[in-house]
Amino acid sequence: MSYPINRPEFIACLLNVSQIYGKTKALDNVTLDIPSGCMAGLIGPDGVGKSTMLSLISGVRKIQDGRVEVLGFDISIASNRSSICPQIAYVPQGLGRNLYPTLSVFENVDFFGRLFGLTKKEREGRINELLTSTGLAPFSDRPVGKLSGGMKQKLGLCCALIHDPELLILDEPTTGVDPLSRRQFWELIEIIRSRREGMSVLIATAYMEEAESFDWLVVMNDGQVLATGNPKEI
Repeated sequence: MSYPINRPEFIACLLNVSQIYGKTKALDNVTLDIPSGCMAGLIGPDGVGKSTMLSLISGVRKIQDGRVEVLGFDISIASNRSSICPQIAYVPQGLGRNLYPTLSVFENVDFFGRLFGLTKKEREGRINELLTSTGLAPFSDRPVGKLSGGMKQKLGLCCALIHDPELLILDEPTTGVDPLSRRQFWELIEIIRSRREGMSVLIATAYMEEAESFDWLVVMNDGQVLATGNPKEI
């Protein structure tokens, strides 16, 4: 189930955005345009504002100061969020954080499909497609609490993609998994992108070797943007 829109030139635009937690300035007057239709990465060490920026773009955190536009709309306006959020998939930092450990693999994905209003027929078709493509189909009845880290990682992605979003946001998706699972995850992302023309993917990562394969990068430190461009330019 897709939500057709007229894709803007930029998937997200930030203008003079600042975000403060206590005495810590997570984002410091950031102005940034993130191009659409590509795999863009936020790179930098822990605590530089990557997760905060993703949470603002995804609409899960209130903007304190500045303006954030996503898919061409000001996300601070409630009516805009209502129409935009169904077009966004957000996987927060933390392995399996968006999963329910007592539910089965199938039940987790089905739950998210219900949240996004998919019919039973739509859910069944989409779940079969996602579980097959991720190799999770043989484990559809297994409780999530009994899955390996790599399997939880793939299942979290299935849950995020159930509604066929325009924008996929991944916050450090490969942290805490083994090198083989990391490689398989990025291969899976490439397969998904090849099947979903025009999908934008926005990722936060601290792994420079991963960032080298992205189309466009944002280098961050101390809540500020230091540089933007393709990996060769940076």
